[in-house]
Amino acid sequence: MKGDAEALPFADGSFDCVLSTFGAMFAPDQERAAAEMLRVCRPGGRIGMSNWTPTGFVGKVFATTTSHLMPDGPPPGVKPPPLWGTEERVRELFGDEVTELVVQPRECVFRFHSAEHWGDLFRTYFGPTKVAFETLGDRGDALAEELLDLARSSSRGGERAMIVPGEYVEVVATRA
Repeated sequence: MKGDAEALPFADGSFDCVLSTFGAMFAPDQERAAAEMLRVCRPGGRIGMSNWTPTGFVGKVFATTTSHLMPDGPPPGVKPPPLWGTEERVRELFGDEVTELVVQPRECVFRFHSAEHWGDLFRTYFGPTKVAFETLGDRGDALAEELLDLARSSSRGGERAMIVPGEYVEVVATRA
C-alpha cells in the first residue's frame, strides 16, 4: 500500500511490518514521517527502510541539485533527505520508540551506457531530478554539466560504460 508518509491512512498498530524503500526519506517533515511509521507499526513489529546516504553517489546528486536550486542553502529547519542514510539521524528520528536498530551499509551498482545516458534517464524519469530541471528551466544547463562531471568522476567503467556504486543503508528497527 502507499500513502502520504506524513499522514498514513491507517489505524495505530495496524502492521507487523512497515516498509519504505527510498520513499519516506523524501517527506519534508522527517520527524512527522518517522512518527507515522512508528504509529502504524504494532509493538514488537519492524520498520524496514532503504535510504540513500549523504556521502554516496545519489547523496552527492542531491547535494549538487540543491546547490543549483537553493544557492543560499535550504530554508531553516529543512533537512536533506539523505540524512536518513545515517545511523545518527535514524536514531534521532526513532528515539526510544524502538528497542533495536540495525543500520547496515549496502550498495547497488548503477550501470549505464555512458554518463550522458544516465543523465538523460535521470533528467526524464527520476522524480527529484526531473522536478529540478523543470524548476530551473534554461538555468538547468549548468546543473546538467555538473551532474555529468559527477557521474564521470564516480564511474568505475572507464570509456566503456558508466558503472557507479550507489551507497545506501538498510534500516531495520524493532518497535518498542
